[in-house]
Amino acid sequence: MAKPKGPQDPSRVEVQGTERLLDGFFRVEKAVLRHEQFDGTMSDPITRILYDRGDSAAVLPYDPQTLAVVLIRQFRYPAYVHDGPGWLWEIIAGAQHEEDPEAVARREAQEEADLALGALEHVATVYPSPGACSERVHIYLAPLSDGLPADGHGGLVEEEEDILVRAFALEEALRMVEAGEIADAKTVIALQHLALRRSAE
Repeated sequence: MAKPKGPQDPSRVEVQGTERLLDGFFRVEKAVLRHEQFDGTMSDPITRILYDRGDSAAVLPYDPQTLAVVLIRQFRYPAYVHDGPGWLWEIIAGAQHEEDPEAVARREAQEEADLALGALEHVATVYPSPGACSERVHIYLAPLSDGLPADGHGGLVEEEEDILVRAFALEEALRMVEAGEIADAKTVIALQHLALRRSAE
């Protein structure tokens, strides 16, 4: 296969027009644009749909001695359609509005699992679905100084949240990933990062 000629580091984008299709809890926008290609030329005009819900922050609380982790489970309608499971095991997360992502992680940990977090370690900032959504997720780890919480329920009634809180041994959580019982992307990333840290020690 012939190698493409040109800069191979494209940067130019020409947005020729946008149209707001939906403006509510999230925004949907249609854009007509051209972008630089890997051979240095500009593409023909193309149409793309953008789903914009803002950025978010997510955190995996864990016991630094045993590496046991705290996960939550709640109903997710988008994960129910297409014969999905509906109820997902996840790390704690919430939407970022005007807040710093670390502040979001701390607030959500308190609201969803009644946890006060200490120092946060940034793992990664990722685009979970860059083909359609502009959202970035800031993922953190947070060691718990007071040990793991008891299993229970969390969430805010006024936000219609019904959340199960549970602690898992890291090995069990990794087995659940392998078995497909944990299928949330940010959660898989955080658990695998913690597992890699254990392997490096």
